[in-house]
Amino acid sequence: MVWLKEWLSERRQRVCVNGCKSAWEAVTSGVPQGSVLGPILFLNYTNDLDSNLVGSILKFADDTKLFGKANNDYDRQTIQRDLDSLLKWSDKWQMPFNSSKCVVTHLGKGNQEFTYFMGNQQLDTVDEERDLGIVITNNLKPLR
Repeated sequence: MVWLKEWLSERRQRVCVNGCKSAWEAVTSGVPQGSVLGPILFLNYTNDLDSNLVGSILKFADDTKLFGKANNDYDRQTIQRDLDSLLKWSDKWQMPFNSSKCVVTHLGKGNQEFTYFMGNQQLDTVDEERDLGIVITNNLKPLR
């Protein structure tokens, strides 16, 4: 693992805008974008993301989907605790979720459409959401 530490240490970067270059600055975190090892390191870094969850998650690259049934208040509280757990993980590992991009889609007839939060921010409820190029609707019917 010495080679990995060496590969990630003493990196520097600068910004170029309209031909004007900034001074070189040390890069103190992250993985070089576009590197072959980047995706593997990201997967290792996020491997324990779901270790304290009751519900299920799907992960693809840097997208995370939490899902579960919410037939009653206990189920709703379980999903909310999972969201709180994800937020706690993100704070611990300094990898924050962009809660403004997080949404809730309620599926099924008679769904009570509970409200969920990430931290102090209430998550928006949407009737449809594009995921990997496919639109998922709350009634699971294809769009025309």
